[in-house]
This record gives sequence, structure tokens and C-alpha cells, in this order.
Amino acid sequence: MPTDSFGRQIDYLRISLTDHCNLRCVYCMPLQGLTFAPSDAYLTPAELEKVVRAAAGVGFRRVRLTGGEPTLRADLLDIVKRIRSIDGIEEIAMTTNAVLLPDLAKPLKEAGLNRVNIHVDSLDPERVRRVMRFASFDEIWRGITAAEDAGLTPIKINSVVVRDFNEQDVVDLAKLTIQRDWHVRFVELMPFGSGECARISLSKYVPNQETRERIEDALGLLEALPNENVSDESKNYQLPDARGVVGFISPVSEPYCDTCNRMRLTADGKFHLCLLNDDEVDVKAALHNGGDIESLRQILLRAVQSKPTGHKLHEGVSTQHRQMFQIGG
Repeated sequence: MPTDSFGRQIDYLRISLTDHCNLRCVYCMPLQGLTFAPSDAYLTPAELEKVVRAAAGVGFRRVRLTGGEPTLRADLLDIVKRIRSIDGIEEIAMTTNAVLLPDLAKPLKEAGLNRVNIHVDSLDPERVRRVMRFASFDEIWRGITAAEDAGLTPIKINSVVVRDFNEQDVVDLAKLTIQRDWHVRFVELMPFGSGECARISLSKYVPNQETRERIEDALGLLEALPNENVSDESKNYQLPDARGVVGFISPVSEPYCDTCNRMRLTADGKFHLCLLNDDEVDVKAALHNGGDIESLRQILLRAVQSKPTGHKLHEGVSTQHRQMFQIGG
């Protein structure tokens, strides 16, 4: 397993398959002024397989497929099948808005996908439309149930809390864990770039301590659960007599950079070294120049060694060259 210059073991590859999305969440994608990579800039299924084989060869064990919205890739099933065929990859997960899962959940499971994280910011249909725009709660809910029926479990719900949009909805979301064995995790806003979404992230930020207090005031004290994985970005709790888990992902108020185990691959073929920094290492050029598995391994190991110690949000520094939808979270 590769170790970076700060002694962190890096074994988790998050792959953005596209920067396109069928929704327009207010903190992620503006309605105007968007620029997307051309489709021929994306890594092909064969190229993605080659990168993952190189990663598995140096000790990477987990892969997550992200976007934009990864289900928009017409070749998604082929990508999953190729990754599942690679020795050493123990888990393939995907982060999605679930809109297309009613048709895709079962084929994805059969192709080798293990589980999904599903993004939904409210259980109120009107507020879903307001914060996630273009979204239908009914479509998302059908996607969640399709994923559960297909065995893409444990179901993990990710909710980004945005002041004046959905902070009052965290109680109902947390309540889902009482009757279901789902993980519901609340994610703090992170600023990316310098446009409309960055301004919303800075002005509408809600610290997770406030979210936790709102949940406990309504539903009772949350009991801390043991941390089964030191690299888990979520601090996990359980409500009284609940079946599921309530989690808090707090990159701003409680950074977890010292236990980061991630490397990110952008849809256009760059290793993005830290979610909230601009540093990148190009791998696409090597792929297009006929680079073999060993050369890809060396590029990846160089990227691992170049990972920064952490973000610099406390200094007012964040990524400027990419938006969230171009990295995949």
C-alpha cells in the first residue's frame, strides 16, 4: 500500500467519470456560464481499466465512481465490469443523485458494483426543487428504493446543509435511521472556485455542530459509534433505538486531512491531489503516448508522494481551477 510523504497510507481511488450532471444544486453548479469538457476528453473504459490496474498493483483496494453524475455515462456498466475484473480491488462504490437508478440499479449490481452513496438534501419535495433544482424528490426516492432492492447496500444518504435552504430538514433526514438501517450523513459546505457557488458556500455555511444540536434537540442524544476505519471522513452516531447511523462530515470545522487515504482521478485524466487544492498530475498524456502499466504506476506513486498535508481553508485558500462537479467530491 503506498504511503505519502506524511505517512498516510493511500489506498482509495475516487474516479470522476464526467463533469456533466442532470441536476443543478445551488452550491455546486450555476445555471449559466457552465463549461464542460468535450466527450472525447474523458478517459475511455479501457483507459480507466488500465489506470485502476496500475493502482491495484501498488496497493489500492477501493474505488469510488463519481461525477458530475456518473450514471450519465452510457458506458457505465462496461466501466464497472472492467474494474470488477481487476485483482486486488475489494470494493467498488458510486456516488449518485439516484435519478437514473430505477433502470440501472440491478444491472450495476450484476456488473459488480457493491454499494451507492445517494445525494438528497431534503425530504420535502418543494425544498428539494429549490436547493437541488431540476430534481424531483419522487424520482430520487424511487432510485433509493431501487438501489436497496438491488442489494447496493448499505445505503448511504449524503445531505449538504445550506442555511436558508434546508437546515430545518436535517431532523426528518436523521429520522430515517430509526426505522431503516441506512447511513444518513450531513456534509458541510466547501467553497470551490470564485463564482456563484463559492459565494453561496461561504455565505450559507452551517457548521455540523449546529446540525447535530438541532437533531438532538428534536430526537434525543446521539451516541457515538466506534470508528471502524481511521480514514472514514464521517464521525458516526446513533439515535436511541435506531437501526441506522447518523454521520457528520465536517471538512471545514473538523478537518480530517491527517487521515486522508484518497487519490482523485478527474474525468479528463488528471490525478487531483487534494479536493481543496489545485495541484494535479497528468496521467492522460501517458495513456495517449502508449504508457504501460509500470509507467502508470510510477505516475501514481509520484502523485501520492506529492499529496499536500491538507487544505488551507483557514487561510482563505481553496481550489480555483475546478468546481465541485469537475472533481466529484
